[in-house]
Amino acid sequence: MRRKDFLRAGGALGLGGLLNACGMKSAPGVLPVDGSAFDLACEALPKVRVAVIGLGNRGSGLIDMLQWLVTQGHAEITAVCDINPAKVERAVEQVAAFQKAPAAMTDWEEAVRVEVADLALICTPWEWHTPMALQAMRNGLHAASEVPIAYTLDDALALVQTAEATQRHCIMLENCCYNGEELGLLKMIEEGVFGTLTHAECAYLHDLRALMLDPTYYEDRWRLKHHLQRDGNLYTTHGLGPVCMYFDILRGDTLTHLVSMSSREAALSEALAASAEPGLQAMASAVKCGDVNTTLIGTASGKSIMLQFDTHVGRPYNRLNKVIGSKAVHYGYPSRLYVDHGPTWDWHGWLDEGASAEMRDRYAHPLWTRLQALAAEHEQGHGGMDFVMMYQLIRCLNEGVALDLNVYDGVLWSAVGALSEQSVAAGSARVEVPDYTAGRWREARRHGVNRKV
Repeated sequence: MRRKDFLRAGGALGLGGLLNACGMKSAPGVLPVDGSAFDLACEALPKVRVAVIGLGNRGSGLIDMLQWLVTQGHAEITAVCDINPAKVERAVEQVAAFQKAPAAMTDWEEAVRVEVADLALICTPWEWHTPMALQAMRNGLHAASEVPIAYTLDDALALVQTAEATQRHCIMLENCCYNGEELGLLKMIEEGVFGTLTHAECAYLHDLRALMLDPTYYEDRWRLKHHLQRDGNLYTTHGLGPVCMYFDILRGDTLTHLVSMSSREAALSEALAASAEPGLQAMASAVKCGDVNTTLIGTASGKSIMLQFDTHVGRPYNRLNKVIGSKAVHYGYPSRLYVDHGPTWDWHGWLDEGASAEMRDRYAHPLWTRLQALAAEHEQGHGGMDFVMMYQLIRCLNEGVALDLNVYDGVLWSAVGALSEQSVAAGSARVEVPDYTAGRWREARRHGVNRKV
């Protein structure tokens, strides 16, 4: 089916009717997907037209990350969109400092038209990520969404089906996959330093109480509201994304099942109760999400993953980033490496700083090394990883090659959150992880971050 005919049919039938018309039926227990967007390469876009939707802290930050790419002729910001006119006005001025002023919009559906842009960059509250990405793809645009790209299983499946049906890119912007430490660990793993991988521990441990209570940082306190309504791991991907790269998840292995448990809740409700604002005080008894959620995940090859979530408790930021193999172990925050020398009666100790530095230099990932100087100029982007992420996205679209991460990666990592909620609600029962790839995860392949663009 030609793309223009597909879009016409999609408007007439709706997604469900179109999928049935195309013969996409499934056996019981098997998702109606075909894996056709796995190595998706679309037409090259010498200059990517970008519509930035959502102009809060994240949207304005990614505009900064695009500046160098725009000045080099690789991209152009053609539209900025937010329901808040003041934010739109501010973003227009921000963009106009390095290119012609973009179109100013308050209606996101106007921004995701093929006449306006090639890529929808979605930086809105979580509940809008999936509908905006779906509409962008149906209109012929590529979609790039902030995390999580979905937080219900229905939305996760809809994203995969739509990406396959439209053959449009749909990527979740997981910046932690582009950090120097994580990329260096990936290279060590690929070169055999860790031997046989067996276990990893990862997390998002970040005290967000002040930001969730602030009436302006998350506009209308949208993030706080999730904690009043849901219990589980609400933010899986910063920790899980890099570990899935280490473990070749969807590139020879996959997540198969999980169990999840939430602790009792105390820290957030106490902060709400101590607030001087009566409306926040009233919410103190309504918090549903436990302070700490712990999820154990198994993989098809027998590896195990411990994933934690805590944005209530006062503690230093941590993603854990622990990786255990038969020959080496890494613990993050701070980064510590132990290289095994076989059974010994000596006390084990981490490599000293000199030896650790030598290992970091020897196994520095070429992507990080190549872009380090440019990333340093954009240090406001979480130490440079935001810039590397946006560079890779735009340059892959320029070249017309498959993206580093695909719709299946983003959907799987996000779906773990919905599955954790199911498990918690069922008394920490085992939950099976769906296969969104139609079995294509079994095909071993190298990670896209190893490709030079």
